[in-house]
Amino acid sequence: MIGIISDTHENEEAIKRAVKVFKDRKVEFVVHCGDIISPPMLEHFKELKMKIVYGNNDGERVGLNNKASEYGWEEVTDEKEFEYKGKKFYVYHGTKREKLYAAIKSNKYDYILTGHTHIKRNDKIGKTRVINPGALFRIYPYTIALLDVDKDEVEFVEVKMK
Repeated sequence: MIGIISDTHENEEAIKRAVKVFKDRKVEFVVHCGDIISPPMLEHFKELKMKIVYGNNDGERVGLNNKASEYGWEEVTDEKEFEYKGKKFYVYHGTKREKLYAAIKSNKYDYILTGHTHIKRNDKIGKTRVINPGALFRIYPYTIALLDVDKDEVEFVEVKMK
């Protein structure tokens, strides 16, 4: 199971609650689709394995990368491709809509993970499933996503605030 999160925008309480869900559900790793904002926010994820891309509001890129390196995670980049369980993934925050749609139309990926809009999405376009987990900022309810690659199933989880 993969955890997917995006657009956390320094909402520390919501981040802590999302991380608890990921730990409770025993995800193998978490993909953050951007807009973390500042390096100290990564501390909340330090007990998890992470793959992270930059969002359009991530101004402290060097600091984010240094913190990711400190925790033993791979480099934070604008976009990311990886394989997991024989499936091809592409991760991009989604800032440039035409770039995102070109990736979707390419039909090269089994999964595209994105953010930016703060609106959850789970669409199958051709062979590609496009997933936006929602956000932990501005639009409520806050949501994250869990992806079971073996079953090709996405579950959105509401991150409840008090």
